[in-house]
Amino acid sequence: MSTIDFENLSRAQIEAAVWVPEPERARSDFDLNPEARAHLPPHRRLRPAAVLCAVMERESGLQVVLTRRADHLKKHPGQIAFPGGKVDPGDPSPLGAALREAEEEIGLSREQVDITGPLDRYETSTGFQITPFVGFIEGGFHPITDDGEVAEVFEVPLGHVLNPVNHERRSRDWQGTRRWFWAMPYQDRYIWGATAGILRGLCERLHRAHDLEPSE
Repeated sequence: MSTIDFENLSRAQIEAAVWVPEPERARSDFDLNPEARAHLPPHRRLRPAAVLCAVMERESGLQVVLTRRADHLKKHPGQIAFPGGKVDPGDPSPLGAALREAEEEIGLSREQVDITGPLDRYETSTGFQITPFVGFIEGGFHPITDDGEVAEVFEVPLGHVLNPVNHERRSRDWQGTRRWFWAMPYQDRYIWGATAGILRGLCERLHRAHDLEPSE
C-alpha cells in the first residue's frame, strides 16, 4: 500500500517526480492493449502534439486545471483533457505549442507558468505523439475560454487523480474489439483515455521518487 499522503501533496514532491532520473519511457494507449499494435499500419507516422498539466497551489491543496472539450467538435467532443493540441509549424518546440494552446484555449498567459519539466511522451491510438509538460501557475488565474474548442475549465485535486486507489481499469468495445483504458472518476467528472494515461504516468513517477510501486 502507498505511504504517500495524497491529500497533502507538496510542490516539492511533484517536482521530484518530474525530475526523477530514469530513461524516458514511451507510454501509450497500447500499454493496456498490447495486442492492438499488431493491427497498426507499418511505419505509421505519428503527429506531434503537446499538452500542459497546469497545477494551482490552493489553500486546500494542489489542483490540476482541466478542460471539457466543446460538444460540437468532431473529435472527442465533451471529453476531459489538458489544455493543448497539435504542434504547428510555427511553434518553436512542443513546449511552445503547449503554452500557445493553453493561452488560446483557456487564457492562461505563458508568463504565468513556471515549467517544471516534461513527462514521458504518450502515443494515442489515433496517431498522435503527445509530449506533456508539468507547470505551476504563478499568481491569480481567471480562465477565458475559447468557446470554439472548450466548453468548461475546472480544477480537480491533484492528489485525487494521482492516488492509485482512484485509478480504474475499464473497457469498451471499439471496432469489434474490447479496449482497456485508465479512468479516474471525480464527482460528476469522468477522466479517461490519454488524459488519464498521462496522469497515471505521473503517479508512477511520484511513487518511484519515493522508492515505491503504485498499487492497482
